[in-house]
Amino acid sequence: MALTPTDDATDAVSDAASRLARPGAGLLLDLDGTLVDSEPVHRAAYRAYFGSRGWQVPDDVVAAFAGRRAPEVFASLEGPWGDEDPEVLTSGVLAATAGTAAVPVPVPGAADLLAACVRAGLPVAVVTSARREWAAQVVELLGADAGALELVTSEDYAHGKPDPEPFRCGVERLGLDPGDLVAAEDTPAGIASALGAGVGRVVGMATSLPAEALLRAGAHETAADLVGLARAVAELPARPTAPRHRPTH
Repeated sequence: MALTPTDDATDAVSDAASRLARPGAGLLLDLDGTLVDSEPVHRAAYRAYFGSRGWQVPDDVVAAFAGRRAPEVFASLEGPWGDEDPEVLTSGVLAATAGTAAVPVPVPGAADLLAACVRAGLPVAVVTSARREWAAQVVELLGADAGALELVTSEDYAHGKPDPEPFRCGVERLGLDPGDLVAAEDTPAGIASALGAGVGRVVGMATSLPAEALLRAGAHETAADLVGLARAVAELPARPTAPRHRPTH
C-alpha cells in the first residue's frame, strides 16, 4: 500500500529540481520518513519493548527517537532505562521490530525517484540513522538494488544526526561539492545534519511533521512526497556514471 501523492508536489520542489540538472549535482536521501513512512513500525516496536519492561513511556518521549540513532537517544534522554547499556536497549527494540505487524509504506514517488536516479546516472546516497540491514531491506522494498546505491548507515559514523557527520559521509561517498547537492529530510535533526555538512539545498519532507516546523528547522523548501523530484530526475539526460567512492573505515 502506498500513500496518496499530492497534486502540488512538483511545484513544491522547483528549486531543488533545477539544481539537480546542473553539472556536479547529486542527491542525498534520508530513509525513514523520507523514502518510506516507517514511523508506525518504529513506534510499535518501541511501545512493545517498553511494555515488555513494564515501562510507561509517553508518546512525546518515543517521538524523540525519530531520525536519530537510538543508542545516542537512550544515552542522553531521561527515562526509566536509567544507566542501562544503550546498545543493549537498542537491540531489544530491534528484536521487537520483528514482532510487529506494522510494515513500512513507500512515500509516493520514492521508488520512481531511485529508479530515475539510476537511469540518469545521478549520484545518490541514502543517509540514515538506521542500521545497514534495515536500510538494505527498505531500498529493496522500493525495487532498487542496494548494491547500486551508496548507503551511509549508523555503522559508518561516530556521531549521529543532528551532528553533520552522517551527511558529510554521504558527501564524501559521492565525491562532490556539498554546495551542489540536494538533500531530502523529514526531521529537524536530519535537516541540521545536512545544513551542518554544507549541503546546498535541503528539502523538508512533510511526512510526519508540518511544513512550517521543517522550515523553522532550516529547510529551504518543503514537499509532501517525492513525486516532484522523481519527475524532475526522470527528465534529466543520462550522464556518464562516475566511479563509486567506497568507505575508508
